[in-house]
Amino acid sequence: MKFQYYWNNVPEHGLCRNNLIYTSLVSEDKKIFVQWYYNDGEYHKGQNQVVDPSKMEEKWNREVKYLTLMTEHYPELVPKIIEIDHASKKIYLEVDGPDFWEQSRCLTENYSSVLPDWKEQMLNIVKAHKSLGLFKYSMHPSSYFVINGKLKSINYFFTYHKDEPRIAINDVTSHIYSTRQAEMRKFTDSVGIDWFEQQPFETLELLCWESFRTNYPADFIEAAKNV
Repeated sequence: MKFQYYWNNVPEHGLCRNNLIYTSLVSEDKKIFVQWYYNDGEYHKGQNQVVDPSKMEEKWNREVKYLTLMTEHYPELVPKIIEIDHASKKIYLEVDGPDFWEQSRCLTENYSSVLPDWKEQMLNIVKAHKSLGLFKYSMHPSSYFVINGKLKSINYFFTYHKDEPRIAINDVTSHIYSTRQAEMRKFTDSVGIDWFEQQPFETLELLCWESFRTNYPADFIEAAKNV
């Protein structure tokens, strides 16, 4: 089976990488999505951010660990894992066409036309994470696929369990895009959060949702913050 790069066609920006960490691939029939934990310069168009092999290894391990955990406890909320190839660091997932964001033509106002109850479904996924003690910070709308009318969550590379040691924002800036960092700065500066001090995961979760205000409507952000 042949695979090709998977892009998001963003208005005014054109074809953009699907995420900052791995290289996204898709089968020709758009039925298999591949998370390839390889820093491909051509795919990232020379804007590679996670260039430290040990950091990439950490992200791979988190993806495998927490995607597998979700599969065990909430299989209806994640795509079916076809294969995890540890040698090549590839995860093959069963999908049904482009991701949620791409189906919405990368425009917030189109979310409901793709999935009328997307808010309820996404909040249900957030509740599932909480029930497992997880704090997931990769919440971009491209981190979801729609299969048979149901949202399926991916991108667990930026996920921490509540019992893990705290982290500082500065520890993870290598995989936060510059524009999102700018949005984060607006909030951290206003409330006095230091980027170099370790923070409770709850504080980082609040910051995460604040940084996604350009991707989700305000009522959804407020509901997510209150889960």
